[in-house]
Amino acid sequence: MAMVLLRLSSIFLAAIAALLEIGVAANSRWQQCTTTLTDAKLVADQLQLHYYNSSTGQYNLGELWTDANTLEDLHNLMLASGSDDYENAADTSYIAKAALEPNTDWAKFLGGSNDDAQWIILALWKIADYKSARGQDSSAYISSAAKIYDMIAREWDDTCGGGVWWSTEHTYKNAITNELFLLTSAAGYLRTKNESYLENANKEWSWLIASGMRGPSGLFNDGLDLKTCQNNGQTTWTYNQAVVASGLAALYAATGNTSLLDQAEVSLDATISSLTGNGILRESCDLAGETCDHDQQIFKGIWTKHVQYYLDNANDSSRVAKYSHFLGIQHSGILLHATNSAHDIGSVWYTAYQGQSQWSPEASASGLQAFISAAKYGPC
Repeated sequence: MAMVLLRLSSIFLAAIAALLEIGVAANSRWQQCTTTLTDAKLVADQLQLHYYNSSTGQYNLGELWTDANTLEDLHNLMLASGSDDYENAADTSYIAKAALEPNTDWAKFLGGSNDDAQWIILALWKIADYKSARGQDSSAYISSAAKIYDMIAREWDDTCGGGVWWSTEHTYKNAITNELFLLTSAAGYLRTKNESYLENANKEWSWLIASGMRGPSGLFNDGLDLKTCQNNGQTTWTYNQAVVASGLAALYAATGNTSLLDQAEVSLDATISSLTGNGILRESCDLAGETCDHDQQIFKGIWTKHVQYYLDNANDSSRVAKYSHFLGIQHSGILLHATNSAHDIGSVWYTAYQGQSQWSPEASASGLQAFISAAKYGPC
């Protein structure tokens, strides 16, 4: 797919502004950058036009968990912009239809995937936030999220000292499933004030930090070797490093323990120093000669989204200033290297198109996530 360079002069201006470290107001309601939100809307419009199948409520070539992330992103965008451009996305999607059906068999729907389940929780919460902000009934989404959470909480056992299983087959304990359980537990407590959620969040973090999955570089590897209960040394994907941060920030908001924010930034800072090229996020599968699969194509955007969520709960202008420039550079890099004339986004952000970029709903949603995060916390 041929690439075009979009608004090159504005990209350079954005980079210069970032270098000048434009300040961000020190309050809990950060001003949205309308220019960046406009870029986000163009991407979202193309995503819905090109990939969304309204007859099935799914994204063509998408997957359950990536569809859930995309639904979350559309509602995140509408909450940021104050628009209702994608108001029908939730109720027409197969995920939301399942939530609206009180007799949904969630065990069957989820197919035993404990990480997919928690991405759906996050999507249902974001849809509920949007519905509530518009004065609409959100109770079905909240109720369904609670049912799914209770299923995941039962997946904790003492194998390797604790943790939630990746699937109901109980073959693997990995970082992302447990980072998500930290997040859904801590954020669930903030929403419900149910003490069992807070107990689970504290229990999860105590186990996760002791598990050895975070290596000496500050990055979380993929999971544990069940034979040894040691770090398996597998790939340090970008998204693992930010989902844990958003979970820790939610736990900080619940407890006031600022050391949790310092722990979060260990992995965020390690991402910036180790998982980038030209200052832009890069997966190992983004390199020449490699190809990211559909799962991996959305990871970088999830990193940016969960940095947004981290900063939301940290609510600290100095921490916003620390990551503002980097979020802005992701926006600029995507425009320069990964956006085509139709406002679709390829999977490789850090360098000009060289053939390894993939075009898919996951890659498009990943770029959308980066734009929404930059609109809130990047330079403008």
